[in-house]
Amino acid sequence: MRTIQGVSVSAGIAIGTVRVFAAVDYAVERRLIDDPQAEMDRFRAARDTAVAQLKQLRDNVAAEFGENKAELFDAHRLMLQDPDYAECVEGLIAQDKVNAEFAVKSAAEQFAAMFAAMDSSTMQARAADVKDVSRRVMNVLQGKRDSTAQDGSVQGDAVQNGIVQNGIAQNGESHIIFAEDLAPSDTAQLDRAKVLGLVTAKGSANSHTAILARTMGLPAITGIGDAFDPADDGHVAVIDGTSGAVFVDPDEATLTEYRRRKAEAEEHLSLLRKLKGKPTETKSGQRVHLYANISRPSDAAAVLANDAEGIGLFRSEFLYLEREDWPTEEFQFDAYGQVAQEMGDRPVIIRTLDIGADKQVDYFNLSHEDNPALGYRAIRICLTRPEIFKVQLRALLRASAYGNIAIMLPMITSVQEVRDAKRILEEAKSELRGERIDFNESIQIGVMIETPASVIMADELAAEVDFFSIGTNDLTQYTLACDRQNPSLERFADPHSPAVLRMIQMTIEAAHRHGIWCGICGELGADLSLTDTFLRLGIDELSVSPTSVLPLRNVIRNH
Repeated sequence: MRTIQGVSVSAGIAIGTVRVFAAVDYAVERRLIDDPQAEMDRFRAARDTAVAQLKQLRDNVAAEFGENKAELFDAHRLMLQDPDYAECVEGLIAQDKVNAEFAVKSAAEQFAAMFAAMDSSTMQARAADVKDVSRRVMNVLQGKRDSTAQDGSVQGDAVQNGIVQNGIAQNGESHIIFAEDLAPSDTAQLDRAKVLGLVTAKGSANSHTAILARTMGLPAITGIGDAFDPADDGHVAVIDGTSGAVFVDPDEATLTEYRRRKAEAEEHLSLLRKLKGKPTETKSGQRVHLYANISRPSDAAAVLANDAEGIGLFRSEFLYLEREDWPTEEFQFDAYGQVAQEMGDRPVIIRTLDIGADKQVDYFNLSHEDNPALGYRAIRICLTRPEIFKVQLRALLRASAYGNIAIMLPMITSVQEVRDAKRILEEAKSELRGERIDFNESIQIGVMIETPASVIMADELAAEVDFFSIGTNDLTQYTLACDRQNPSLERFADPHSPAVLRMIQMTIEAAHRHGIWCGICGELGADLSLTDTFLRLGIDELSVSPTSVLPLRNVIRNH
């Protein structure tokens, strides 16, 4: 038995035969060209094709794992469409008069080196992403069919390595995949029914491949380094995704122990499934509403599959982020109405447009800001550009006739902002009445509490709205004065800080003084180490990712 210690990136136990994934080396010839403009046109066409392929791959992942988990391929598309990336490729073509394939590979190496040199492990993980998207462009330029072809066949590295063929392991068996590294697109195309777990020499817990592995429920270990040995192909292995241990050719005692642990884990998962339909209530009778966060209409399926009681945060800005022009009222009405109908009587809380800061959209034509987190964003855009805001409000009101929709305003810092937003909402209502279009006249309005100002003004705000929802990500950022996009501040941006928890307590108490409910829709809502604290503070609602609903219900019911 050979024991290897790696880094855990996805929990779980896998026992099976190893299949080694040997990545194809993309050799690119450097050629001098006579017509740089024609070569730039080749690059742009290939990039557009690659973006379309990523859209299809994203849709495939969304259909199987939910919209939230498909977002990484949106990030890949944005990476390909980044002006700096295109400028680098086209600059190499123009200055060095080289072919597009070589320019893409060179640009990928430059960007990957830049990411790898950063201090943040999250940013270092982007090095693999930029190589992945560049490899896709090179495939197109070289005339290779993409692995997400329209006819559903599977091409590319996965087939060449014999791991999958039309989504099925070629020999019909399930395997533990060992690889030097896996690109996110490679991982997304693996057949979950035929792959038991993943082990890679390179990578990190923050990589998109690691995120996908967790989404797919695959035990995964990375960072085994030089212990990666292609000769392990065909050998039996055990991987412990919790401890990061890998056992190649395990002895009988190790096999027996891990078979026992695996059986216990499967039994626990079965117990979680039995929680579907059960009330989210403590042993003492304290009731908590357990909702889910979504980004797109298709996420509603995952909300229902995981038995959430409603949607506590629909991030409507993704309807804007994924388009190249303004989403019309009809487009938005269809999206909101689809979710409302699918959810039936369950609440659907839709956050109004939250563009700005780390969410930029070209057609908004926002000016450059040195500190966008404190700049022109969210409700500030809506109130100063009411023509945009009213289109969304009209769509939301119209959709409210088809389900239990509520409207939530982000980035509130004053009572006047709420009153101004409500005034525009009343204008939209008046217009719809004049057009004899149905909507819910008593639609609920809430605000996100995500700034210290909104906490301090919570008593006054509570008199204006029907509910509060605490956005802990931004509340942590603004309370601790730590830019959440700055990786060097990770050690200081502690969401468990007493200051943050006191802000949450003050908000809950203010809400209850005025007879409205208060929830949490930020990342802390799913932090099981804080569930006891939130229950003691009297939280009314928690909204988390769909896959976090049942584990959180289990903790609450056992409290």
